[in-house]
Amino acid sequence: MNIVKPTLADLAAGFTVALVLLPQSLAYAQLAGMPPHVGLFASALPLIVFACFASSPYLQTGPTAVTALLIFATLQGAGYSTDDPDFVAYGALLALLVGAIRLILAVTKLGKLAYVLCEPVMMGFTTAAAIVILASQLPKVVGLSLAVPDSGAIQEALWALSRPTQWQLGALALAAITLAAMFGGKKVHPLFPGVLVAVIIGITVSETALYTGDIVGQTSSIPEGFPSLQFSFTWNATESLFIGALVIAILGFAEPSTIARTFADEDQQVWNVNRELFASSLANFVSAISGAIPIGGSFSRSSLNRFAGAKTRWSGGVTGLTMLALLPFASALNPLPLAVLGGVVFGAAYRLIRPALLLELWRRSRSQFLLATATFVGTLFWAPNIHWALLAGLALTVFYHFTVGFKMTETTTTDGDIVLRLHGILWFGSHASFLRQVTARATTQSDTTFHLDFAAIPAIDTEVIKKLISHKNIAFRNTPANTTILLERLQQEQDTIEAC
Repeated sequence: MNIVKPTLADLAAGFTVALVLLPQSLAYAQLAGMPPHVGLFASALPLIVFACFASSPYLQTGPTAVTALLIFATLQGAGYSTDDPDFVAYGALLALLVGAIRLILAVTKLGKLAYVLCEPVMMGFTTAAAIVILASQLPKVVGLSLAVPDSGAIQEALWALSRPTQWQLGALALAAITLAAMFGGKKVHPLFPGVLVAVIIGITVSETALYTGDIVGQTSSIPEGFPSLQFSFTWNATESLFIGALVIAILGFAEPSTIARTFADEDQQVWNVNRELFASSLANFVSAISGAIPIGGSFSRSSLNRFAGAKTRWSGGVTGLTMLALLPFASALNPLPLAVLGGVVFGAAYRLIRPALLLELWRRSRSQFLLATATFVGTLFWAPNIHWALLAGLALTVFYHFTVGFKMTETTTTDGDIVLRLHGILWFGSHASFLRQVTARATTQSDTTFHLDFAAIPAIDTEVIKKLISHKNIAFRNTPANTTILLERLQQEQDTIEAC
């Protein structure tokens, strides 16, 4: 492991991220059905351990919205209620299982299994999961969170919407202020701590006689002090939680893998997927013995970390140390209105809904759009047990792959060039075969230019592009939006290398 030293920029970036993570950790813990302090525990020691072994200088780990929703789905799907006195203990066991699965993947160098879910499935799932997350927070936003019947996120949202006369204007106002601070603050400055400002406003209002709505400490008071490390788990729940842990282990690593890989490509740095998996596994082990929940990488916090000037992986360690230092004073968050936390989650989930990607998928491949739609509908249908929708999406992907298949149709231009038009899913199951076919022909027919037409392909893996760009006689047409910029940069680098 290379020894790197933290910089002043890392200190500033890590502290900046901690200001955002503080309220997010509370909100995501509640989204997972856990007491809010569980989110704080998941954001302290695990981040410090992750920083010691991570590969990416930017990747920030900790509680995330989608992982929180999967945690709740797994525990509820296994028959465990939030009223169960061992509910938190089951969450810790889930973190332990996630850590064990990621450790096995890292040791066996199977990190690329993080890409086993194809892009259409991820698009459909993420969009539907965002809707479920928004629905779950609606009762908080309107001030009815403690009165809502326990009947599932969609049903609870409909229940809250059907009672507008019971809405609390104070809660609505605080949720609106939170969203305004999160999105409006970015227009003032990209590093404006909008979430922290909303938290301060919320606590200030809550401490006055003007606000009588639901607050964090009303159902579960946040304790002061550090987590009590424990090594005993409710092992009897292992079998019932394993499938959910497997889904969380893979999906919860797929998004941060994309983040870290993208940043590494842009900065021309080396990124090791298996080392990242190893770091994530250890972080989840620490989260488990801290009595907390599974954690994963956050796109928004990683982006903020990078923009704030982080230079090394120790910026994430600074975030963890900051959170650890704040734990003895965490009880100060007890008066925080739940409407503020609802607004925080609203803002995070809103960013997960990206209709432009689905429209591009519709234009490129109607059959893969249907795959995304099926996953989308399945996620809403199975909510809150959304992990079954991911497994169904994976099964549909495999079925699609072996029935429709991946193929290339060939045409020859008037000047003798060959156009290879790609059809089907270019994903984990077809990458190797595709690369073998194309690179073999490009090598044996070095005097022929091959034009790869991606008009019917919704996404291309970065590693695939890197291996193809090295062949001078391979050109690209109709590349997806997610790779066009990367392709241009790699082409410029290749031209520079050849010029030298």
